[in-house]
Amino acid sequence: MTNLQLELLKIFKYDLADYQLVELRELLSAYFANKVDSEMDKVCNEKGWTISSIETLAKEHTRTNYKK
Repeated sequence: MTNLQLELLKIFKYDLADYQLVELRELLSAYFANKVDSEMDKVCNEKGWTISSIETLAKEHTRTNYKK
């Protein structure tokens, strides 16, 4: 098990109300969403990307073509 899983097991030994589980899920989701946003900002700053360049990248076809 990962260190996160072990820590969550310690928390979940308590019987929480349903609303508390929802709050905890939202809190964890917000935490990881913030981490993703921060990393994306970091990458964009390092590479000099803008919204426009990201939209262009999203439209590119970069998959390898395979012959049958």
